[in-house]
Amino acid sequence: MCHGSEGRGLLSDEWRDEPIVRQRSVGPGRTVETAPDRDDLHKIVVLNPKGGSGKTTLATNLASYYALRGPPPTLIDCDPKGFTMRWLHKRPEKCPTIDGIPAYDQPQDGFRHRLRPGTRTVIYDLPGGLGHDKLQSQTYDANSILIPVLPSEIDVFSASRFIADLLLVAQFDRRNRQLAVVANRTRENTKSYQMLMRFLRSLKIPLIATLRDSQAYVQAAAEGIGIYEMPLYRVRKDIAQMGSIITWLDQWRMRQIDAMSSAQYEQMPGSRVLTPAQRRDTPD
Repeated sequence: MCHGSEGRGLLSDEWRDEPIVRQRSVGPGRTVETAPDRDDLHKIVVLNPKGGSGKTTLATNLASYYALRGPPPTLIDCDPKGFTMRWLHKRPEKCPTIDGIPAYDQPQDGFRHRLRPGTRTVIYDLPGGLGHDKLQSQTYDANSILIPVLPSEIDVFSASRFIADLLLVAQFDRRNRQLAVVANRTRENTKSYQMLMRFLRSLKIPLIATLRDSQAYVQAAAEGIGIYEMPLYRVRKDIAQMGSIITWLDQWRMRQIDAMSSAQYEQMPGSRVLTPAQRRDTPD
């Protein structure tokens, strides 16, 4: 059952009276209405090289949130396993609309031109094991990149190697503040969680949320809905944790402006901080 009409008041009154239409899954050779490139489009990428980290859970719950808030978001499933599209096919008709594109059997570019004009949010669920070329092409224009990580030794090691690839191979600049980590199914008093925190602090990458091990996500996935569309009394703690992710995502414009301002400052004459030795060697 979808409790979206009850949950809308928690999110936004702007779209409360919008009609709810059937979910759309756009297959090969079919398109949603064409829209030109826009600066107001928020591209969110969810990725991790290791399976079972919670990528699809995070992507689908974000999609259900933005669907409730409106306008309808678009889910792009790039994983050949197609878990995101299966979730969307199970979604009840009366739930707020989410457009879906099964991109695992299509070229990995050009999706921005296949969105409905009113779309403001596009969420990519990427598969594990992406090659360097595809990794760079899928992330270079992302406004927000989320990496869900399980706090086990093997998952932290895998995530650290993956983030190193983002920084070195894909030439991802962390100063742009596009990248954040979500700790999934965690207990904060464990050694593995502390290891994850030390790793993130060393790279100055924010951990924006810690999601508990909750059956609410399992039940929501089975029904094709998100936790925001379940009765509030069952998911109050989970919504509070997801709220931290939403807050960070909604700051994407400000993060973009801050990154541009920092880059301009670094290029200004005299902005470089010199050591005493460098100052002695620098002519007046």
